[in-house]
Amino acid sequence: MRPPFLAISAAMPGDLVHVFDAHKLTLSVGLLYSFLLVLARIAGAMIFVPLPGLRSAPEQVRVVLILAITIALYPVWPLVPGNPTIADFAAWLAVESAFGLAIGLLVGFLSEAGLIFGQLCGLQAGFSMASTIDPESQADAPVLSAIAQSVSGLLFVTLGLHGYIIRLFAESLQTQPPTKLVLNPRWGEMVVHAAGSIFSVGLRLALPIVGLMLMVDLTLALLGRINSQLQLIHLAMPLKIMAALATISILLMLFPSVYSDYANRMFRVAVAMAR
Repeated sequence: MRPPFLAISAAMPGDLVHVFDAHKLTLSVGLLYSFLLVLARIAGAMIFVPLPGLRSAPEQVRVVLILAITIALYPVWPLVPGNPTIADFAAWLAVESAFGLAIGLLVGFLSEAGLIFGQLCGLQAGFSMASTIDPESQADAPVLSAIAQSVSGLLFVTLGLHGYIIRLFAESLQTQPPTKLVLNPRWGEMVVHAAGSIFSVGLRLALPIVGLMLMVDLTLALLGRINSQLQLIHLAMPLKIMAALATISILLMLFPSVYSDYANRMFRVAVAMAR
């Protein structure tokens, strides 16, 4: 008995897998093209999506995740018209990758805002001298920045934003099919404008701590000016660390609402790009 084999034929675009008998399986070329185009769009986005542990995961895990999402979107795969040339197909792949990268950048900005918050707070509170291993990049990073990025990743999953990304790609494949998608300069403007909000959101979160640290410094400076015999330099660092930790513990209650509001803004921009 002959073993089953897979034969790729130039069937009608978008045809499904046909089973002619128990020994022969035929796959249309149009279906293969559709799979590769959707795969390019998903792979471009998954480079920057802030899923916890994704960047440090083995390459095999990331490949399986991208393939799983691509196959899950099978009902909305586009129909590839005719028999495209190599040049046309390469251009489609480039546009799909650029579109996926733009969407991934918008989503990746969510964790970068937490990084800015950690950098600003750590610099003012004296945590910049303490470092740890960032679980995402496996590199040496300030402790508050690593914690802020980890919290951002957990909020990303807790709020169900990973499901919104899959839904966004499903809608974009219907409104912007790969074979009709063209590079738009408006994408760059929207991404650059959204990137400018990273610092504003990070500063918005860190401003209470920065202001408190300034007040502590001014208070210690005035006390030292009034009585030069006080050895306040030994108390400055512990006081600033305690005040910063107390303020951060209070700000943690505001993190979900601020993060959710910022995510809504980024996803609105992504939806505008997908249309």
